[in-house]
Amino acid sequence: MQDHYWTIKADTIWEVKIERSLFIARTKEVNTEQEAKEFIQQVSQEHKQATHNCSGYRIGWSKNEATYSDDDGEPSGTAGKPILGAILSSGLTNVAIVVTRYFGGKKLGVRGLIEAYGGAAREVIEQAGKQEKILQDNVQITCLYPQLNQVLYWLEKYQAEINKRDYTEEVNLQFAIRQRDKEALVDILKDYGTIEE
Repeated sequence: MQDHYWTIKADTIWEVKIERSLFIARTKEVNTEQEAKEFIQQVSQEHKQATHNCSGYRIGWSKNEATYSDDDGEPSGTAGKPILGAILSSGLTNVAIVVTRYFGGKKLGVRGLIEAYGGAAREVIEQAGKQEKILQDNVQITCLYPQLNQVLYWLEKYQAEINKRDYTEEVNLQFAIRQRDKEALVDILKDYGTIEE
């Protein structure tokens, strides 16, 4: 089971001039298709004077993957596909990229466009950096004070992050655990208290 993925470290903007045309590449971490579409819409709105706002995104992975690309008026396959290709070849997901073009009067041709859009997308990914994201589940345990040390020992051993502690007549701990470790940890903790998933 995959419980981690790589995405960009920071939302980034990168600009380049190619044959008098200005290309502005922007990338953003997005968690849903809706977020990706809103980002594309926002950039297109900010640059509505631009000749083209071409885009691509990838959300999720394997069976749950969603990908999208749009040439926004450039010849078919010369802009959106190279942008999406840059995302896919980087191995990243939950990433949206918009490359805005202000036409400078000189045509680039099909090959030139593919290189310009693909190159701008690769460069903005490079500038943004990469980070690993771990998928976690939230779990809650209620235990008695004599069991607390054992519970804390196992939480630490499994690198669970305690988000909330309530010390009343009983101890109530809410924690986040990496998805692949959840079942094993919950099985152990059942001996020390009541679990809510």
